Amino acid sequence: MFDRVAELTVRRPGIVLVVASVLVAAMSFVGVGAFGKLVGGGFDDPDSQSTRASQVIDEKFGGEANLVLLVSSSAQRVTDPEVEQDGAQLVAELRKETELSNVVSYFDTHSDSLLARDGLSAMVLAHVKGDESTREERAQDIIDAYAGQYEGLTVQAGGGTAVGAELSEQVLQDLLLAEVIAVPVTLLLLLIVFGGVVAALLPLAIGTVAVAGTFAELALLGSVTDVSVFSINLTTALGLGLGIDYALLMISRFREQLALGTSVADAVRTTVHTAGRTVVFSAGTVAVALTALLVFPQYFLRSFAYAGVGVVVIAAVGTLFVMPALLMLLGHRINSGRLPWPKADRHRRRAPFWGRLAGTVMRRPVLISVPVLAVLLLAAAPLLGVTFGTPDERVLPEDAASRQVSTALQADFEGDDEAAVQVVVDGAVGDEALDAYAEKLSLLNGVVRVEAATGTYEQGSSGAPGPTSEALNRPDAQRVTVIGTAPPKSDSAQSLVRVVRDVDAPAGSKEVLVGGGDAELLDTKDSIASRLPIAAGLVAVTTFILLFLFTGSIVQPIRALALNMISLAAAIGAMTWIFQDGHLSSVLGFTAQPMDTSMTVLLFCIAFGLSMDYEVFVTSRIKELHDAGESTEAAVVHGLGHTGRIVSAAACLLAVGFFAFATAKVSFMQMFGLGSGLAILIDAIAVRGVLLPAAMRLLGRTAWYAPGPLRKFHRRFGISESAPHAAAPTRESEFATRTT
Repeated sequence: MFDRVAELTVRRPGIVLVVASVLVAAMSFVGVGAFGKLVGGGFDDPDSQSTRASQVIDEKFGGEANLVLLVSSSAQRVTDPEVEQDGAQLVAELRKETELSNVVSYFDTHSDSLLARDGLSAMVLAHVKGDESTREERAQDIIDAYAGQYEGLTVQAGGGTAVGAELSEQVLQDLLLAEVIAVPVTLLLLLIVFGGVVAALLPLAIGTVAVAGTFAELALLGSVTDVSVFSINLTTALGLGLGIDYALLMISRFREQLALGTSVADAVRTTVHTAGRTVVFSAGTVAVALTALLVFPQYFLRSFAYAGVGVVVIAAVGTLFVMPALLMLLGHRINSGRLPWPKADRHRRRAPFWGRLAGTVMRRPVLISVPVLAVLLLAAAPLLGVTFGTPDERVLPEDAASRQVSTALQADFEGDDEAAVQVVVDGAVGDEALDAYAEKLSLLNGVVRVEAATGTYEQGSSGAPGPTSEALNRPDAQRVTVIGTAPPKSDSAQSLVRVVRDVDAPAGSKEVLVGGGDAELLDTKDSIASRLPIAAGLVAVTTFILLFLFTGSIVQPIRALALNMISLAAAIGAMTWIFQDGHLSSVLGFTAQPMDTSMTVLLFCIAFGLSMDYEVFVTSRIKELHDAGESTEAAVVHGLGHTGRIVSAAACLLAVGFFAFATAKVSFMQMFGLGSGLAILIDAIAVRGVLLPAAMRLLGRTAWYAPGPLRKFHRRFGISESAPHAAAPTRESEFATRTT
């Protein structure tokens, strides 16, 4: 395959670029439609008990409250007749909205639960119809129409749909700001790293191909399934980042061949056979890590698999075909537009610093690696106390309207109806059995009241007709609402869900489903936790197989997995210290809360894939030199001398794109950006620069061990990076040998 690709790009570079340009134009045309097809949400398990409960409530009871309007008057209490009249008019107008159902308010029920303790504000609850994507759009239309000043009232919008709508809008603004910051900085760094204008522009070509192709893929997938709007973030950051990684590897190898006196055509052939092969294999390891996200039922996580695998594959294909064609046409002009400070010294380009560092580490592997390992383990220590949650209003800045409403509901009202535990009893249950069931629920610790078709129950009181009884009874199902005192998403609120689920179902019922916001959180964590071993096992096994095929050793995959886990633990531990424990909250402007479950899983998969990307970059060159007859020590020093600068430069450039998300106002975006950038730098510098050479030195010849049958298997089916014709040893090879 690589022979055919090399010959095609050498003999027909113009045709390759014309075809690529046409494909990019077509993909861009299709990809523009992706923005209208991507949706918000996707954090819940569609098969969980809480999701099923929500579906039944939507179908049979008009839906549970997901929009809260907090109504107040600057001059009067809401209980005053004039304010009540304006409030009643507001409710009447809301009931005319076809997108709303189950509009319930203080102004027509006079329920104390919908009135603030100080009487200065009251709640209007409503259900916004539609699926997860259309609800946010419809909620935003309602908010635009009624929020602010309305007939002498001050109206603020909150609740799940309001938070979702504000969150989606804020994420798009954060993405735009991050790109505005990252792109100019990246361009400047590209000029510094590549040392010339022409070479610095080539990664942008690969990044453009990757992003355009992935947007087209997402547009097509968005037509047949739910794809999260948050996948845009990964597409842009990873597309440009991998374009830089792969282009840097190809250009470095091409320049190296030209410096040896090789013709342009032969330099392209060698680059395709060596760096091109590494790019394809590296892309496979990254894609495998991201494919693991498909085992999770939440389409939020699955969307990142769609985007991530797509951008990796398209970036690799673009690099394999477009980059050699560009190099063939440019030839020695690849060095055109050189900046004044880089020297045209091949030793400088190959960064002997990394070779010297590897040689130093390998002379004293324990003495140098133990302090580095200790620092990484210290950074990972906060994981011992990690807790997990799902996104809520706290991920938004404090001045966000929906967050202010949620804060007011928790502080000023006796129990938050919008955050209640929703229980659906399937079956025609008699009043006596339902009455006994509701009374049991009302006696649970932390319960303020229980509303059922037979009445409203409070601790120490008998049932009395409730204001919403008509909306709680159907011939084949009953709805029971449990309002508690615990703050939403807290451990106490989740414990209440568990206790409610443990209460014996009423006589005559077929099934009892418990839902609500806290039940969704509980089910999401259980869903991800149950599938996490499958995802981790898939990543570990496939990575082991791929690295074995590449190295012919069973020790190298184990060594790579162990070092990657250490660097990932350090990065995620640091994020736990910052975002869960609240350090740097005043600097970054977020509210400390449990680690976001989905984003932590995503961070792990992205960082693991990119770590394996750099693992392949380095190990491929070490293996090539070892196969050429160098000792393990010399191969490591020489290999890092060639690839150390590539890996460190690529990591810095990719980290810039992720670190730009630190400017976001949504806290889980800050966590993902900072965590990904930190994980990349830890891996590229601490692991590749220190721990890898130390491990290779301690392993010695064992580093390349494989049982006899597996050695035979590898000789027949294995993958190796080697040029068609081995080049003569360079002065750097002699330097590396002397260093060891």
